Amino acid sequence: MTVVKSTLPEPARRVAGDALQSTLVDLLGLSLIGKQAHWNIVGPRFRSIHLQLDEVVSLARTHADTVAERSSALGLPPDGRPETIAAAYTLPGPKEGWVRDTEVVQLIVDALGTAVERLRERIDTTAEADPVTQDLLIGITSDLEKQRWMFDAENWPRDE
Repeated sequence: MTVVKSTLPEPARRVAGDALQSTLVDLLGLSLIGKQAHWNIVGPRFRSIHLQLDEVVSLARTHADTVAERSSALGLPPDGRPETIAAAYTLPGPKEGWVRDTEVVQLIVDALGTAVERLRERIDTTAEADPVTQDLLIGITSDLEKQRWMFDAENWPRDE
């Protein structure tokens, strides 16, 4: 049953819907790992990274809402149920228990980097099918890249 009728042709709607659902999973997952790290971070940079993690969580939740609403506007019910996120989420996540500040930073850099790579693929996929969804994904990518850069700068100089 479709409650909302989309202005997109069905094949384009499917492409956009797949990109939006995958992005929703990544964003909700990012918000969860961000909070998990926020609660369990330890180390000399605890406070600054603790607060910085809240920025990522807030950004991910805001974008998740926008992505879900775009999906709804296309007549595709978004699926943010916990079991859906748990089954589909594959970005790096934190280990159990306390996590050292340097490890948290690297975890977030890796998770954001993977999310951005996936978003760039979805940007390419939606270019022809739905430029409006593509534009939304471009904005999210820009924000996540900025957060990745800010976290990546936290671990310099690296012991390489």
